[in-house]
Amino acid sequence: MRRAVLELVLAVGAAAGCVASWLTAQSTVTVPPIADDEPATSSAAYYAPLLVLALALGTLAGVLAVVGVARARRSRLAPKPHSGS
Repeated sequence: MRRAVLELVLAVGAAAGCVASWLTAQSTVTVPPIADDEPATSSAAYYAPLLVLALALGTLAGVLAVVGVARARRSRLAPKPHSGS
């Protein structure tokens, strides 16, 4: 049961890292106008390594969550050893 709890805690940590990485990957840049008398526009630019990190952490969080829940359910449903005479 301890291992299942550890896996679930690590899954939450990986999910938090995924969100932080995703939010940090985006930045706003100002795009100059193409033609004269046009206003400058803003656009979102993404930093690819942080997006890859977010994808990897999201995958890891999902795998750890599934394995942790499966291990916790298996340990609860497993028959208890009987030491009777």
